[in-house]
Amino acid sequence: MRVGIQFFPDIGPAEKSAQAYWAEALRLVALCDRYGYSHVRTVEHYFTPYGGYSPNPMLFLAAAAQVTRRARLVTGAVLPAFNHPLKLAGEIGMLDALCDGRLDVGFARAFLPQEFARFGVKLDDSRARFEEGIEQVRLLLEQEHVTATGRFHSFQDVTSLPRPTQTPRPPFYVAAMASRESFARAGAAGHGVMAIPMAGGAMAELIGAYREAWARAGHAGTGTVMLAFHMLCHRDQDAAENLARGPLERYLKSLVAAASDWTEGTTSADYPGYDTLIAGLAAETFETQVAKCAAWVGTPARILDMVADYHRQIGDFEIASLQVNFNDLPLAASEASMRLFGETVLPRLQRR
Repeated sequence: MRVGIQFFPDIGPAEKSAQAYWAEALRLVALCDRYGYSHVRTVEHYFTPYGGYSPNPMLFLAAAAQVTRRARLVTGAVLPAFNHPLKLAGEIGMLDALCDGRLDVGFARAFLPQEFARFGVKLDDSRARFEEGIEQVRLLLEQEHVTATGRFHSFQDVTSLPRPTQTPRPPFYVAAMASRESFARAGAAGHGVMAIPMAGGAMAELIGAYREAWARAGHAGTGTVMLAFHMLCHRDQDAAENLARGPLERYLKSLVAAASDWTEGTTSADYPGYDTLIAGLAAETFETQVAKCAAWVGTPARILDMVADYHRQIGDFEIASLQVNFNDLPLAASEASMRLFGETVLPRLQRR
């Protein structure tokens, strides 16, 4: 199993400046090559403490590419709903060049109603914009002299520059949360899937739908599943829990606050059941996240037991993407956690 790190800023200026946040993030990226972390990843979100410090993941990944020379750089994920495909394709080609062909591109539909409202994009156009956008970006990266006529974007005889360093293009991932259909669509298209195991054991069914759709489409292999977890590793179990509890619960609150429109009457045919989903997340706590193995917190031995238990629940997955500096967790704690995990846990997981 490959294990990398991800950055999901969920703080605002009252807690920490963006300059301080990203400077600390780069210090953590600098540990990747020494310990063998496989990737660095960040998000695209806007306007609120939940992700708002990262409106363009490629800007940070360009900086991270100069700090790590081996880890892959992962957008987790860019949002076609808010970006023109010509702009996305050009930026992807440029970043793939800057990192010497180490880029993986994750795409997501976006799910926060306030982002759609501020960009003037209809929630009910979400899936159509996503599907059109990812297909047009794929064509622009794989081919030259591309002509596309879409519902939202059209262009004629375009050769996107820079051309991708990887041939024919960087690998694609699709972010999915809790919809069987989303997992199956990713598998059928031959893309990797990014997911967050907040739904506990339901992830086994979702991954199964992804792998079944992958096989039915005739793709080689079984696909690639990347799951995101919060992680804090410490030599003392109580200390680990005391350090992680507050930041993790504040992270959960920031997510629910950013998505509160779903529980206050917003509806969309493209997002069935999101009122129930967000209401469920509002009831999550540090203890429930640890209990369902969505947060890896504790001693090296405890974390290894948690990972083994989670594998028994859902089966194998290829990549773990770890949030190591969630909310206001102090930099010193994040650094110590990454070092201890890298020395004691990561070598064991890489042999799985």
